[in-house]
Amino acid sequence: MPNRENVSTVDNVLDPRTQQLFKLVVEQYLGEGKPVASKALSMLPDVNVSSATVRNIMADLEHIGLVRSPHTSAGKIPTEEGLRFFVDSLLSVEPLDLGRLKQLESQFDPEMSPTELVESASELLSHLTRLTCVVTTPRRDGVALKHVEFVKLSERRVLVVLVMQDREVQNRVIHTEREYAETELTAATNFVNQEFAGKSLLAIRESVLESMQSDKVRMDELMQTALDLANRTFDITEDSDGGQQVVVAGETRLLDASGDMETVRTLFDAFSRKGSILHLLDRCLESDGIQLFIGQETGYAVLDDVSMLTAPYEIDGALAGVLGVVGPTRMPYNEVIPVIDVTARLLGSALRNT
Repeated sequence: MPNRENVSTVDNVLDPRTQQLFKLVVEQYLGEGKPVASKALSMLPDVNVSSATVRNIMADLEHIGLVRSPHTSAGKIPTEEGLRFFVDSLLSVEPLDLGRLKQLESQFDPEMSPTELVESASELLSHLTRLTCVVTTPRRDGVALKHVEFVKLSERRVLVVLVMQDREVQNRVIHTEREYAETELTAATNFVNQEFAGKSLLAIRESVLESMQSDKVRMDELMQTALDLANRTFDITEDSDGGQQVVVAGETRLLDASGDMETVRTLFDAFSRKGSILHLLDRCLESDGIQLFIGQETGYAVLDDVSMLTAPYEIDGALAGVLGVVGPTRMPYNEVIPVIDVTARLLGSALRNT
């Protein structure tokens, strides 16, 4: 995570004129993607000092690590530390106007399922920011079961249809130790629905395990059959990440995040596997509000050359997932931040109403 102490120290040693010039350098670089020369900077309307003074100030900024000179140019670009200081101390972010807010809100149809809403949010955010978007689906272990159905497929294979109270439908195929008759599966379906409907998947899993550890002698055959099927069902459903998945949109935009094709291939591979991305997004749930990782701040080498902005979304006041964008370090932070913030709030609201 970013070192806020370093940012605070830099903020204290820079005088207003130096901060102004540095802010102009970053804004020029973010807008054009090119090194900013001292002469060009001195000719801007807001700069009232000579190009020699600008060069001296740029030298000071380079000395403290906020800017650097690419080997191909005498101009300056901000370092990762410089971008961090700019975002934390100098960036001005304006909230979205009411018209655009209403336009965004109209994109979230409460009749959609949770998965459809997450996919829609991912596509929308990628379109609006022109960046690669990642969204985690809501944690499934807290979602309540509406009803379940066991359907025989073959001798030792059973299809389990789970219908959740948020209208999500999950299909699971379980392998059993023996063959079950249709009448047994019907009886087990009725038993599980009577005992567990309305409970969360996590609560069901705990209840099933507790029941199976009790005196089996006192269980009738129906209960043993139902609990065996339920145990296999909810053992699959309950996994280490609470059933979360990562939905990715705009993967091709990763080409804009880096000019190095080897880096792009590595990014594509990371997003296709999604494991490390999910772990990083899960870490973002530990902090409130928007999180920004610039370059190496993520702790994942594959993201060393990009920036990642994330925002958590809530359902009924509880953190449920995270959405974010990945793009070049010179992304327009002032435009992207309010869009991510609003999209996260709208997604949470839409999921709450499903």
